[in-house]
Amino acid sequence: MPKKLLLLPPLSASSAFRVPRARPVPPPAMNAARTGYRVFSANSTAACTELAKRITERLGAELGKSVVYQETNGETRVEIKESVRGQDIFIIQTIPRDVNTAVMELLIMAYALKTACARNIIGVIPYFPYSKQSKMRKRGSIVCKLLASMLAKAGLTHIITMDLHQKEIQGFFSFPVDNLRASPFLLQYIQEEIPNYRNAVIVAKSPDAAKRAQSYAERLRLGLAVIHGEAQCTELDMDDGRHSPPMVKNATVHPGLELPLMMAKEKPPITVVGDVGGRIAIIVDDIIDDVESFVAAAEILKERGAYKIYVMATHGILSAEAPRLIEESSVDEVVVTNTVPHEVQKLQCPKIKTVDISLILSEAIRRIHNGESMAYLFRNITVDD
Repeated sequence: MPKKLLLLPPLSASSAFRVPRARPVPPPAMNAARTGYRVFSANSTAACTELAKRITERLGAELGKSVVYQETNGETRVEIKESVRGQDIFIIQTIPRDVNTAVMELLIMAYALKTACARNIIGVIPYFPYSKQSKMRKRGSIVCKLLASMLAKAGLTHIITMDLHQKEIQGFFSFPVDNLRASPFLLQYIQEEIPNYRNAVIVAKSPDAAKRAQSYAERLRLGLAVIHGEAQCTELDMDDGRHSPPMVKNATVHPGLELPLMMAKEKPPITVVGDVGGRIAIIVDDIIDDVESFVAAAEILKERGAYKIYVMATHGILSAEAPRLIEESSVDEVVVTNTVPHEVQKLQCPKIKTVDISLILSEAIRRIHNGESMAYLFRNITVDD
C-alpha cells in the first residue's frame, strides 16, 4: 500500500521568523530582596551606647531605631522600630555593672530580630560576661557554657568579642566567634604616650599572666619580670570539685588500691623574678576588676626600685572601691580600653586613661557584612596575645 503523506499547513511570513517568547524571570527570594545591614544597641542606659555611636560614625551609618527599657516590675522590654527583614543585623552590647540586665537585653533583642526575619544576627560583645566562670568549681556550673547556649537559642549566628578571659571559651559556641585583640592599641599607647618607654620592663603580677607579659615584652623588645609568691591567689589554686562523692568517715579502702598521697601546696615568700630597679614597670593583664592584687603588686615593685608604675588591661571593670584604691596607691596610671563603660570611675580617679578600640570593631563589622576575610585583623597575632 502506498504510504500516506502528512501535509502540514503552510507557514506564513510572520510565523516563519517568529522569535520564541522569553519566559518570565521569577522574583528574587524574600530574604534576598534586601542585603543591607543595620547596627543596633541593646543597652537601656545612655552611658553604654557611647561605643555603639563611635562604631556607627566610623561606618558612616545610623544607629538602628529601637527602644530598650525596664518596666516598673523589673522586666526588660525591647521594641524594634524599623523593618529588618532580610538584613544583616549587628547588636552592640557593652556590659555595665548590672550584668544580668545587660544579658537579658541582648537575649530579648536577638529574639525580637529573629522573629522579625533578620537574615543574620551578629552580636558585638567587646567584653563577654561570665567569662571567668568557664571552669568547674566545686559543685557549681560552667556558666559561660550556659550563656553560649542561651545566645544560640535566642537567634545569634555570629559573635565578635575581644580578649576572652580563656580562649577555649570559643569552643562553647555552635556558631563562629571572632576573638579580636586589643594588644595592638595598648602597644601603640606604650610607644606614644609613655616617655622613655625603652627603659621599661613588662611585669606579670602572677605566673598565670606570664605568657601575655612575655608577648608584650617580645614585641617591644623589653625585659620581663614575674611576681611570684604567697600574696598571689590564682584560679588554678582553687578546689576544682573533684571530691564527689563526699568523703565518708571510716571509709573502707580496697586492699589492692593504695593511691599516692598528694602533698599540699605551700607558696614561697613573695619574690620578683627579674630586675625592675631604676625602671618603669608596666603591669599587663586582660581584666582589671578587683584592684587589690594590682595595688599589692605596685607596692612590691616600688620596694624593688621601680620609679614609675603603669597598669594596662583590655577590660576595665573597676568595680566596688577600685577608683579610690587606685588613687591612693603607688600606681601612676591605669590604661584600659572602652570595651566597658567607666566614665564614672574616671571622674573619681584621674589616673584612669582610656584607649578607643572602635576602629577594629567597625572594621570587623564591615568585613563580615561584605564577606571579606578577617585575616587582616589578626596579623602577627599569636595564641598568647
